[in-house]
Parts: sequence; C-alpha cells; structure tokens
Amino acid sequence: MLNTIRPAHRRQTAAFCLFLALSGCASISGVTTSPLDGRNVEHVVTGHGTPAVVFENGLGGRLQWWAEVLPTIARETTVFAYNRAGTGTSTETSTPRDGETIIDELRRNLRDKGIAPPYVLVGHSLGGLYMQLYARRYPQEVAGLVLVDSTHPEQLKGAGAKDNWPTWIKLMFNVLLSGAASNELEALPATGAAMLALPPLTGKPVIVLSAQKPMSETSELARDANAKRSDIARLHPGAKQVWVDSGHVIPLERPDAVIAAIHEVLLSVQAAQSHSPSTGGNETGEIQK
Repeated sequence: MLNTIRPAHRRQTAAFCLFLALSGCASISGVTTSPLDGRNVEHVVTGHGTPAVVFENGLGGRLQWWAEVLPTIARETTVFAYNRAGTGTSTETSTPRDGETIIDELRRNLRDKGIAPPYVLVGHSLGGLYMQLYARRYPQEVAGLVLVDSTHPEQLKGAGAKDNWPTWIKLMFNVLLSGAASNELEALPATGAAMLALPPLTGKPVIVLSAQKPMSETSELARDANAKRSDIARLHPGAKQVWVDSGHVIPLERPDAVIAAIHEVLLSVQAAQSHSPSTGGNETGEIQK
C-alpha cells in the first residue's frame, strides 16, 4: 500500500511521524496521574495566579506538545494541561468521545484540582474545536480563547469528508490513531454541530492562530482545508486571526507564536479586570454545573 503514496505524500507522512517522535522526547516537569471517576488522568498543574490557562491537545496529541509553551506561561499564572482518556498514561474509558462528554470531563478535572474559572482556553487542532464548544457552552467560565490551527466545526463536510481523503491520509490516521482518538474523529461531526447550535462567545478576547503553510498541494481537499482555516475567525465576532509561518503542528514548530497569543489574551483580560470589579466569571468563582 505504501507504493500507492506519491513521494510528496510520503514526505508529509514521514514529517508527521517525526513530529510525533520528537514530541515523545519532550519533557514537562511535574507531570503526574491522579484518579478521576475511577480512572487515571495524566496531567500537570504548575504556576500561580489567575486567570488559569487551560490547554487541550489535538487529535492523538499529548500534553508534552506544549513543553516549550507551559514553562513560560507558568511564570505568570496557573497552567493546566492533561491527556484525554486513552492518550499517554490516561486510562481509556467506555464513555462517548464526543465534545460534550470531553468538555464535561475537563470541567470535572479542573474542579478536582481546585482550579476556579474564568479560564483562558487554549486548544490545538481538534482540541481547538473542543475549546470552542466549551466557550459557547459555558461562556461565564471563559476569560479568553486561543485557537491553534483549530479544527473547523464542519471540517468533515464537503470536500473534507473522509470519503474524499487520499490513501496516504487514511493510512496515516489508521496507523497513528489509538482507539480513543479514532472514536473522537468519528464523533467530530456531532461535536461541530453541538458547537454551531450555541451562540458565539462575545466580549472576550479571541485569537485564532492559523498555519500559513499547512498543505502545499493544490488538491480540492487542500483548498477546502485552507478555506476552513480562513473561516474560523468568522465564527468568533471580534476575533483576531494571525497567520503563522508554520505547518499544522504550531505548538512544536512555532511555540513562540502560541506564547505571544496567550500573553496578548492575558494582558487583555488583566486590562479589563483593572477597569471592572467583576472577575469576568461567576460571583463565587465556582464552576457552574
């Protein structure tokens, strides 16, 4: 089957595998596991201050992908990163892998660690879609949003439908994705629909980081993916879109761009707080159920 993949596609697949290998070598101090709902969750909590910055990984990605970002952000506020069920040493679960379930698990994780809202949510790839859903579902818990080459809620519609994927992409996903990640991919359309059914986050800073060189080929699939990248900002009124000189894996290729975006959002939140007695969250600082 490998012989059916054109050389350019083999290079892209090899590059993606290399990123996975390099990410496995990255290390973050303080990573541990703790029980939640009868299973173990791999996570890290570090830094001090508010608002806390919460990181959500992309499909198949691990918290180590943020290794060049977390230490810098932790010098000025609390940060939380974790691995979803079935990734890293986080135990798999039989619960659905749609976005509604995943953000509910994330909220329970944050409550369990005593990290109160409002949060600056940072999500890469599919993690960006989860954070978009979180922000729309619980806007009172969100201080700001940073989307890192986020998945579009209709990513698998139109030319992006899985039936239109070339063989090399299908092979890459079949080889690299765990059972949990495959289930998340299958639930992506439902997650996107749930997000679009809710009103957008307003009055909060949103920065959209988009890969400037994501797909060099001129196929319909590539054009569709790049058009959806451009469309992400439209879904967030008032959002700032920044095109980053990077491929899709911005946290590994250009962590400086992620750090700059988070800093900008934190400064915006702090400026807003200095002009208002409200913290931007709920009155008690507790997570609303």
